[in-house]
Amino acid sequence: MAQIKANGITLEYEDFGPKNGPVILLIMGLGAQLTRWPEAFIANLTERGYRVIRYDNRDVGLSQKFDSAGVPQMAQLVTDMMQRKPIATAYSLKDMADDAAGLLGALGIAKAHIVGASMGGMIGQLVAALHPDKTISLTSIMSSTGNPELPTAKPEAMAVLTTRPPSDDLQAMIDAGVKAARVIGSPRYPAEEKTLRENIARDIARSNYPPGFVRQMAAAMANGDRRPHLKNITAPTLVIHGADDPLVPVEAGRDTAANIKGAGLLEIPGMGHDLPVELYGQIAGAIDGLASRAHH
Repeated sequence: MAQIKANGITLEYEDFGPKNGPVILLIMGLGAQLTRWPEAFIANLTERGYRVIRYDNRDVGLSQKFDSAGVPQMAQLVTDMMQRKPIATAYSLKDMADDAAGLLGALGIAKAHIVGASMGGMIGQLVAALHPDKTISLTSIMSSTGNPELPTAKPEAMAVLTTRPPSDDLQAMIDAGVKAARVIGSPRYPAEEKTLRENIARDIARSNYPPGFVRQMAAAMANGDRRPHLKNITAPTLVIHGADDPLVPVEAGRDTAANIKGAGLLEIPGMGHDLPVELYGQIAGAIDGLASRAHH
């Protein structure tokens, strides 16, 4: 655990593996702390010789919060997006991409393999498009292009994402987290109940900060269609997507790959909107395969 100033703000990060190994920067998704990149998954990468860095995005976990910006109303955000109205935000996804690039700079790392999941994939896309000098390769996992014509999330998936727990009672929050994980998770690889509850309890104890989730959501919604940015990506790219993702349908992954020149696409049957333990090896192997090709 460590903190560093990057892009003018304070970011919490953790560093794994050999200090002289090629660097993989892991970027997590909406409202998700760095702990959502499991250490057992990271071990699959460090064992292959990579130095792996995970961090809390701004406004989540132990990184800097933006309390002074106030909290948008979730219902208003959704209404504005549906009506194609401008969305007021405390910061943008571009700012969050600049955070990622700034973190590398602050750590003295010239460039890295960028790996992002969900909203972290959107941020990763912008890192690759706007900071090509920092990007060796890009892996975009369970993410999207922001193309407004793409299929939307299943109603039940959107509901668990946008519904707060009924109370701030710890058990109620854990139950809500389990329900959300079950709805958006991988149908073929359901998470073990005890582990799921322990992980959710751990994350709540580390940081429970709902306002940051809403501000990040506003930033993601306001970012709109990234396809013009994706056309500028020159780094070798791999798109990984669960074939059974109820939150970000697989068509979004296909659209991402189609809009980045030369991008590969790995669709995983039975995978939803999570990182099941059974797939750590396959996903880490795919990232390694891309990174190895990008280095040569």
